Amino acid sequence: MKTALVHDWLVTIGGSEKCLEIFHGLFPEAPLYTLVYNPESAQGLGFDNNQVHASFLQHFPKSQKWYRQYLPLYPLAVEQFDLKDYDLILSSSHAAAKGVLTRAGQTHICYCHTPMRYAWDLTHEYLKDHGLDRGIKGTAARFFLHYLRQWDSLTANRVDFFIANSQYTARRIWRVYRREAAVIYPPVETNCPSCKKEDFFLFVSRLVPYKHADLVVASFTELGLPLVVIGDGPQLKKCVQSAGKNIKFLGYQDNSVVKEMMSKARALVFAAEEDFGIVPVEAQACGTPVIAYGKGGVLETVVPVCGNNWSQATGVFFKDQSVSSLNEAVRSFLQIENKFKKETLKNNANLFNSESFKMQMNTFIKEKYTSKKEEQDE
Repeated sequence: MKTALVHDWLVTIGGSEKCLEIFHGLFPEAPLYTLVYNPESAQGLGFDNNQVHASFLQHFPKSQKWYRQYLPLYPLAVEQFDLKDYDLILSSSHAAAKGVLTRAGQTHICYCHTPMRYAWDLTHEYLKDHGLDRGIKGTAARFFLHYLRQWDSLTANRVDFFIANSQYTARRIWRVYRREAAVIYPPVETNCPSCKKEDFFLFVSRLVPYKHADLVVASFTELGLPLVVIGDGPQLKKCVQSAGKNIKFLGYQDNSVVKEMMSKARALVFAAEEDFGIVPVEAQACGTPVIAYGKGGVLETVVPVCGNNWSQATGVFFKDQSVSSLNEAVRSFLQIENKFKKETLKNNANLFNSESFKMQMNTFIKEKYTSKKEEQDE
């Protein structure tokens, strides 16, 4: 079973890259095809440099920094990969990876982190955040996104089997592509240090608009409670300028520092509507409860307080992405903070460990590859 791995881009190591790392472990000899990559990140996941094949975008100016600006070229770039010699194509896709060209005798399994957000759910936010919601450039951008939606929908037919990272994502795959998807939750590193709690709340994320770091900063500035922000991104400057003295920005930190801070924090604050959301699970693995926006993947990973369900409860939800709603949730948390049980939090996180992911993926791939081969041989 000659295998190729396809991943959108490999610039930094986040949740989708943790999945890719396990795919590499299952198929250590498989080459990786990706739009743009950082050699250090590839090596960090165990890939040799000669295993990684980048698209022509790799040679564009500052490709590892500006890769999102090259969005209009993603369809062309991903279709240039020549995968005709492989039996199995395993794509890890939240943008364009699933659009690789395949032929009838191959099996293409796509682990879908989300249908392309730029083209679907976040179209209007994308236009506004990039100043493309008006004028000639805005008209051109809308035309391109219309084309991108058509391309994204069409390329779903190039996938034999979809796997979603949550039930929430599976429903979105059906809505956008009209394709069924199995659900295998992504791997979460559940081995965490045990540290004494300190007096601060924690926000960990790339500082991009849909993560709503500005909302969390505004809320804690108003509440006056200590907040530590870990992460970097285009919203960093805006957040720093609006933050009160009770908020500390640490920028990007490596995994060991993040885990230590998660273990020490009173609670993790999570304000995004994510398809899964690994960070809230990592916090629970560190024995830290979660204050989360109650929509998306967290509904499958965080058990909200309801009555006296302290043998299951791992967090508190807020209803709206607004300062007042988050403030209300934080105040509610302060009243029940000491009732959360560290063992309960850790046990819930263990449902999403890496070994479970690896076993389920291995079983799924073997079953689907075998079944398709048998169909072709009949």
